[in-house]
Amino acid sequence: MSEFIVIAGLSGAGRSEAANHLEDMAWFVIDNLPPQLIPKVAELASTPGGEYEKVALAVGTGPGFDEVLPALRQVRAGHTPVRILFLEATTEVLVRRYEGTRRRHPLGDELGLADAIERERTLLDPVKAEADVVVDTSDLNVHQLRERLVDLFAAEIDPGSLMRTQVISFGYKNGLPLDVDMVIDCRFLPNPHWVDELRPLSGLDAPVRDYVMEQPQTAEFMARLDDLFELVLPAFVREGKSYLTVAFGCTGGRHRSVALAEAMAERLAAHGHAPTVSHRDIDR
Repeated sequence: MSEFIVIAGLSGAGRSEAANHLEDMAWFVIDNLPPQLIPKVAELASTPGGEYEKVALAVGTGPGFDEVLPALRQVRAGHTPVRILFLEATTEVLVRRYEGTRRRHPLGDELGLADAIERERTLLDPVKAEADVVVDTSDLNVHQLRERLVDLFAAEIDPGSLMRTQVISFGYKNGLPLDVDMVIDCRFLPNPHWVDELRPLSGLDAPVRDYVMEQPQTAEFMARLDDLFELVLPAFVREGKSYLTVAFGCTGGRHRSVALAEAMAERLAAHGHAPTVSHRDIDR
């Protein structure tokens, strides 16, 4: 079997949309499978020469939810490669989505909507803690979610291959990204925003990139990051980590963080990885 994915996450965070996108990418998707049947499905999917090479299960917080983690641990104990994709969003965004659709929250019978969301968030914390990749959909539309899933899952993954890496840039004034593993603050570097001819440009433009990369602090900063990644990347791979997302942040997410994210992606490629790069706030 190429891969076995479990899609979990908060109600309203995009679990059904993610399942649909994976199905479009030729995954065999099963929604709301009783957790007790997860090991059996994994066993069938792992049979050599089986019909289903890429299987995705979408699980919610319905009856039997407390059996999800034990079932997944049983599957992993049988040496079947399992990835957990966890989708989340802020409570404010989830409230707006529910109010827009007028759907009932699964835990909303005796609780207000916001309280039900927080209750579900608490229930899902153990699953999130074991997730291979967490995607925050608060600022993603359905097309952006699809692009993110294509980056993660479109190509077949050899279980013995290197982990997938992503480098993103963001602006602190727009909030920290929630679905990253490492956050690197580059606000200590001189800001091109205060250079009149550079302000309208971005870190993708050569004048901004040169300005950032030619700062005396930048060379030492990047050299020390190289040392850090030379240490942690092989360790992450040995520990079986499947996905790594590194975020570079500056004030607005348009200049310094963009230039450094692009530079770090090149360096990760030199380490034998093939990172994807995205710039969350470059157009804000």
